[in-house]
Amino acid sequence: MKEQIIQQAESKLMHTYNRFPMVLDRGEGMYLYETDGTKYLDFGSGIGVYALGYGNKEYNDALKAQIDKLLHTSNLFYNEPAAKAAKAVCEATGMDRVFFTNSGAEAVEGAIKVARKHYYNTKGNNNSTIIAMNHSFHGRTLGAVAVTGKPAYREPFEPLIGGVKFAEYNDLASVEALFDDTTAAVIMETLQGEGGIFPATPEFIQGVRKLCDEHGALLILDEIQCGMGRSGKMFTYQSYGVTPDVVTLAKALGCGVPVGAFAARGAAADALVAGDHGSTYGGNPFVCNAAATVFDIFAKNDVLGHVNEVAPYLWETLEKIKDEFDCVIDHRGIGLMQGLQFNAAPGEVVKAAMKHGVILIAAASDTVRFLPPLIVEKKHIDEMAEALRAAIKETLGV
Repeated sequence: MKEQIIQQAESKLMHTYNRFPMVLDRGEGMYLYETDGTKYLDFGSGIGVYALGYGNKEYNDALKAQIDKLLHTSNLFYNEPAAKAAKAVCEATGMDRVFFTNSGAEAVEGAIKVARKHYYNTKGNNNSTIIAMNHSFHGRTLGAVAVTGKPAYREPFEPLIGGVKFAEYNDLASVEALFDDTTAAVIMETLQGEGGIFPATPEFIQGVRKLCDEHGALLILDEIQCGMGRSGKMFTYQSYGVTPDVVTLAKALGCGVPVGAFAARGAAADALVAGDHGSTYGGNPFVCNAAATVFDIFAKNDVLGHVNEVAPYLWETLEKIKDEFDCVIDHRGIGLMQGLQFNAAPGEVVKAAMKHGVILIAAASDTVRFLPPLIVEKKHIDEMAEALRAAIKETLGV
């Protein structure tokens, strides 16, 4: 059965992913199971999505109840879950208004439109430019790719939207050099994920905030992967004492259902008016009920407290592994978003870890990324570490 499923998928799905030869069937807590019953400890959480782990009863019951009530209405009408989720997002982010999307990439698209419309409202022309960061990742749609700092992702799809300039992450002078009267916004991840797990330095993010204030530009922070509690704060920027003008979120916002959002404050929150933006499915009762429930569970179960309790143990464990193996050259991250950088491509390490029953994922070309569900316990970290050590010894010969 497993081989048949893989063959059917390979013959009918577009080859936009190099998938592992696994057919996942169900999940429970920290673990995923294949159709043949093979069990895996999950340290990828669906690329940072499943913050609450698999099979959370309160979450599942809320979704089942909403299915029986109403899935979709369109945005021509109000619905209670959207109002509740909007209130939760604004309170958590410190923003004034939010727009719900179907994905993180769509959230980035919306944030770009906010920046350009805000500039148009302020300057009275559409000569705006946006400063983005090299090695960044913001999504796969044309607008999101345009602000993604990896030429290989952009070049096959050019011409993209224009007016995007790229600075070096954590190099404030490189950002300042790009500012001029056309600058509408700076967009950046608070903690770069796909680029290799690089947190912003306090001096950098605070300096970019100051530059935006001085030039009347918006600061857009992408918290799609690093937000929703992964850093130990609800949003990573809250550790730096800065507040963006626009924030994008997705992934763990819905903990499994496709929902994203961009939220804004001040004049940016009112930049888009009727007719400027829309989404047929965005903000429907089902996904908004999921998002509202996620916020409820975070509060009820003190998820942030748990992250702050267990994240130091993950850090200590990965530090020991870094010290044990010469092939591990750096260790970076915040909270439960950490990475080990290798002196070689880590793909074989990831594959070997799966043979030992642990799912890990890579970042950039040399980093293994650790994004466990936020319910992870010390015993799971120990289990992961044992498999990782074995994988490194088997693949890199050390």
